[in-house]
Amino acid sequence: MTTYGQQRIGRRKLLVATAATAATAATAAAGTVPAAPVAGAAAPASVHRAAGRRTTGQEAAAVRALERAAHPLRSTEPGGRTTDLRALGSMIGDARVVGLGEATHGSHEFFTMKERVFRHLVEKKGFTTFALEMSWSAGLRIDEFLQGGAGDARQVAAETLAGSPWEREEFASLIGWMRDHNRRRPRRGVRFMGDDIGAPALGDRIFTRVTSYVREACPRSLPRLEELYAELRPLDDVFAYLRKPLAERRRNAVRAQEALDLVTARAGAGGEHHERGTRHAGKGERGPGTGGRERAARPTRDEPHERAAPHTRSEDHEWAVQHARNIAQTFAFVSLDPSDPDSVAAAEHLRDRAMADNVAWWHRRTGDKILLSAHNGHVGYLSTDPEMYPRTQGAYLRDALGRGYLAIGFTFNRGSFLTKDAPFDRDWKKTTVPPAAPGMHEHTLDRVHHRDHYLDLRALTDPARSWLGTARPVYDAGSVFTADPLPTLAVGRAYDVLVHLHRVREAVKLRTP
Repeated sequence: MTTYGQQRIGRRKLLVATAATAATAATAAAGTVPAAPVAGAAAPASVHRAAGRRTTGQEAAAVRALERAAHPLRSTEPGGRTTDLRALGSMIGDARVVGLGEATHGSHEFFTMKERVFRHLVEKKGFTTFALEMSWSAGLRIDEFLQGGAGDARQVAAETLAGSPWEREEFASLIGWMRDHNRRRPRRGVRFMGDDIGAPALGDRIFTRVTSYVREACPRSLPRLEELYAELRPLDDVFAYLRKPLAERRRNAVRAQEALDLVTARAGAGGEHHERGTRHAGKGERGPGTGGRERAARPTRDEPHERAAPHTRSEDHEWAVQHARNIAQTFAFVSLDPSDPDSVAAAEHLRDRAMADNVAWWHRRTGDKILLSAHNGHVGYLSTDPEMYPRTQGAYLRDALGRGYLAIGFTFNRGSFLTKDAPFDRDWKKTTVPPAAPGMHEHTLDRVHHRDHYLDLRALTDPARSWLGTARPVYDAGSVFTADPLPTLAVGRAYDVLVHLHRVREAVKLRTP
């Protein structure tokens, strides 16, 4: 267990350092990287400085305004009455993709709230897809299970979420509910997608999906496609792959892109709309990385999604291209140069753009309304580390969907979560932080008399609007947690809606099936 009080060395430097370690480690299990020094239970200097500030009259006025705007949250646990979510439904309005964040990758309440909100949106707003910040190929496996595939929820969760912060009982519960829902209401079924690159593994099956289509649709292209993919498949361990020479990884990224171009142009001959793929994350490449813009049209229906008829040839082609695109996205990302901060930042930029494109593609292809689950730093419009994440997934989705995209962020006052000593480590460990100190956004939000509550940030007026619209220290934990000084964020400008929780605890490890 780690206690709040690590020295901040900078997320960008930490990622570069540990990426380099992963690229040269002697083992494939994400090399042993020394943990940042721990200062026991003492809070870092940034919190001591913040604690010394007196509550200002401006903050007190902001709290009074927040009191008037806050909607109480009855519970974060799924099941039971949902009358407390009616106002949230009104805030969501006609949004077709809703990003629901998390301030940490590993708190029980954030995870259970995702299931609770998704259930409500399925029943009341016609949402049908749950999208998660996980690999595209693993998401396909979960979706197959939901549509009647073999296994049980805990087994599928263990298979697809292994090693991730979502390898928890809370996500097994969500998957189980979705499967039961589809059994009870097959004509109003729900779906699951992974919107991310293929990490920690891409696997072999996604390659087979592409080659199987080309074998039937354009057999003359198959030999070249198989030749290209022979150098790439399977990608079973991204951490081990990062140890390969940079030149080899970049050649493989070119092969993956050539394969995508081949599937797009030849197998899809006949007037289909195609997108370009992904350039490798080379030095100084700060562009989006996934080529042509995703233009997500309004869904063909707003009613709950009914299971479609078997794919047409055109649909089969679109899915094959999307699978090939995810392969190209993955190999472009892992072509980063871990010794070059610009290359690492370009790779992260590429990843957020890829995740946005994948969600927009699914929305356009299926017509489904989507609840997108990811970290605050992805679903929102601003990042606590703009140097590393200059543009977020949420910002790209707002570009693609306009007001059809809505971002919901989370904050919390105190509690525990899961994090790692270094980004490429395997083990997720419990970390605990004390109550937010004066000067932090969470301290202000926790003064509202409701224990847990949510706000429509778009509807706030001054002084609450200007207070939350100013960058201040926040609790923000992704794969790692560094806290001196704490990162800063203008939460009022980062999201459309904000959910604040008084206390969180670490998520529950998935029990062995």
